[in-house]
Amino acid sequence: MTQAQNTPSVADLEAQEQRLVFRTFTHDDAWALGSLLVELGRERQAPIAVDIHRAGQQLFHAALPGSTPDNDAWIARKRRVVERYGSASYLVGSRFRAKGTTFEDSSRLDPDRYAAHGGSFPITVEGVGVIGSVTVSGLPQIEDHRLVVEALERFLKV
Repeated sequence: MTQAQNTPSVADLEAQEQRLVFRTFTHDDAWALGSLLVELGRERQAPIAVDIHRAGQQLFHAALPGSTPDNDAWIARKRRVVERYGSASYLVGSRFRAKGTTFEDSSRLDPDRYAAHGGSFPITVEGVGVIGSVTVSGLPQIEDHRLVVEALERFLKV
């Protein structure tokens, strides 16, 4: 399978966002989702950091062995993309690539503050909209994205 075949399309990424929606999202949900991501990371010996934010408040953070402070900086940059665009950081980057450009070249945003790289996914509540984000950093961007999607699918049982 080529890299292009292994890369989800913009439509695929948008479909993920449409189906991975919460009815509610509480502090306990943040703990359970974050703990699930930590469990998946430990099973895979992945050097990741995990972050969950809601309405500007950090509800969960964990750093597994092998992760570094740099992962926290990536988390912040990817999370800002979700907060600004209301879409997954990987989807935002993919939309720019689909137009034949890059986020860095065309967004006019400071790349030291924003990164449209995979790993941050919006927490969307039915009837409310995007209220926060769940973010992973430490793997190649598509793997960060897939890990978050896998955890959301398990958590939401979809």
